[in-house]
Amino acid sequence: MKFADLIADRAGICAGLKQGALIGAAVLAVTLQPSGSATSRLASRGAPVALASGSAAFAATPRIAEFGATEPGADARGIADWVATSRDNRQLAFAILDKRAAQLYVFDADARLVGASRVLLGAAPGDDTVAGIGQRPMDQVRAEEKTTPAGRFISHPGRNASGEEVIWVDYGAAVSMHRVRIVDPKERRLERLATGAAEDRRISYGCINIPVEFFDAVMKPMLGASPAVVYVLPERKALAEVFPAYALARDRAKQASIRHDPSG
Repeated sequence: MKFADLIADRAGICAGLKQGALIGAAVLAVTLQPSGSATSRLASRGAPVALASGSAAFAATPRIAEFGATEPGADARGIADWVATSRDNRQLAFAILDKRAAQLYVFDADARLVGASRVLLGAAPGDDTVAGIGQRPMDQVRAEEKTTPAGRFISHPGRNASGEEVIWVDYGAAVSMHRVRIVDPKERRLERLATGAAEDRRISYGCINIPVEFFDAVMKPMLGASPAVVYVLPERKALAEVFPAYALARDRAKQASIRHDPSG
């Protein structure tokens, strides 16, 4: 069920949000770091730069993320609507990565879609990062360890060890978003990006490979100049496990809708 459907009764939500207990729960929920998330660091400065999830009550009026003509999956839609309502993005641009669909959605700070693109992801399915993997040489990373971790991340622009321009998602785990690169022609990365099958787009060591044109036209202006928030949706774990604040908001909205249903 879409998060938007659960908050359709706006009058009921407004009444519920005026109750102190509900506001307290919402504030607590937004401050929780989701399981599997990490705060990235700005590599170019060599020092950690952190920006945790802020404590902010839900907006009085539920807001809906603007996808335009783009049709996202139910989970991507639910998280986008929750971000729009809760302002979890802290007035920053944000991106949602739907790993199951290997699809990236980029939004401005007001939850308006700027662009969407197919991407390449970690070759191995999974939602966790292996401890210490960011300090290992790439040739020592086993096949089952090539995962793109799920969670809420603060991204920062920077450069990798080769001097390549990247957007760090989880600096400690060496997970970044960057232009698709042809490392081994046998991998057929450009061909994989063009395919409509999400399973074909699982080839990287864990980084998110983005078409060059989309990186230059959308990623650099939106996430390549300052910190942003990146929500990586899980593929094995439950969405509520990775994003407990979203799950709490969804459940609260559903309860409030039931309480104020005039037909009940």
